[in-house]
Amino acid sequence: MAWEEWAQIKAEVADRHAFQMQLNQLAPAGGGGSSAPDLASSPAKKQAAVKAINDALEPGVVNDGKHTAESVNAAVKEFGARDGYGWDTSGALKKAHEAWAKQVKTLLDRLATEKSLLSTTTINFQNNDLDIAAQMARHSRIDDY
Repeated sequence: MAWEEWAQIKAEVADRHAFQMQLNQLAPAGGGGSSAPDLASSPAKKQAAVKAINDALEPGVVNDGKHTAESVNAAVKEFGARDGYGWDTSGALKKAHEAWAKQVKTLLDRLATEKSLLSTTTINFQNNDLDIAAQMARHSRIDDY
């Protein structure tokens, strides 16, 4: 694989997922110009976040992971031993890719956890509210006097 081809692949991936880089930025001062708090506490905002994880983040991570695996495997093969000789780069790339693959799996697991928590938060809050209302509505001996 030529270095120019590698640079082009990296540029294509960066262009395709440039919007994901915004996740590492702070919100503008004042909560993005609105008077509403930055916390996404409404069910609609939580569902929008779940949809973003489902539709953009997880598929993007999976697709980029597959593309990167193919590219790294091609580079490992290219630098690998031929006739008993090869570059040390091949083994180093393979080890680095194994570590990277573990990090990608951890990221996907974290996204799945966040998605699940966002989906169940509203239900948990509603259950807490109902439980508190039931506790407050219990009949007390004082009510008989």
